[in-house]
Amino acid sequence: MNTSHRPFPPPRGPWIMSQTWNDVLFAHWEVSPRELRAKIPPMLDLDTYQEKAWISILPFYLTHLRARFLPPIPKVHSFPELNLRTYVSYKGRPGIYFFSLDASHPLAVLAARSFFHLPYYHAQMSFEKNQKGIHFWSQRKDNSQAKYEANYSPISLSSPAPIGSLDYWLTERYRLYTTFKNQLYYEDIHHKPWLLQKVEASLSIGEIISPRHIDLSGGPTLLHYAEKQKVRFWPIKKWKNGLKRKNY
Repeated sequence: MNTSHRPFPPPRGPWIMSQTWNDVLFAHWEVSPRELRAKIPPMLDLDTYQEKAWISILPFYLTHLRARFLPPIPKVHSFPELNLRTYVSYKGRPGIYFFSLDASHPLAVLAARSFFHLPYYHAQMSFEKNQKGIHFWSQRKDNSQAKYEANYSPISLSSPAPIGSLDYWLTERYRLYTTFKNQLYYEDIHHKPWLLQKVEASLSIGEIISPRHIDLSGGPTLLHYAEKQKVRFWPIKKWKNGLKRKNY
């Protein structure tokens, strides 16, 4: 397993789950670090690139969801998904913090909330791909205005991001952090380097970010597209003594 592209090595134990992310659109917004700091759990450090903070929204189509040594889970192995995330670190290990994750499959949402303590929401979604590009649409099933729509199409050949670049910093993330009952949890993942492409996209993000009171109305600062990525997951773990509040 090649790990030279990672900022830190994967866990020594066995991975437990894998899935494939297809037709991923990375839409990134540069935001104020001071504004964003108050939106994440106080035990986490806000990660910045050249003193700039970022929020990203990722629509994609998930397939081949399965546990290790088992075939894909019947009726739950493929569905559209939408992630709203920012960039954090803890004890020097960079990762991702999710504000929300929307998925079209109710069982997947329930499992992710119950076993991984992630803020998943059930949404009505559609994903269509043809010669003209990809159309992704989502509306959360909670009577909110958390809507999202995107039309996008890659316009270049693919290549990995140079280590140390902003593109690498935004995409090559191998740990997620989450909280549950004031406890800090983390989960490690592994995949090959992202093969990124330039992309043309039009977006309508509705009020998906509204509960965080962050203005993304100006449109994304940066866009990427990736055709496919197979991802492996390790067990989620609780970080001992990870609850001390920081003073800012």
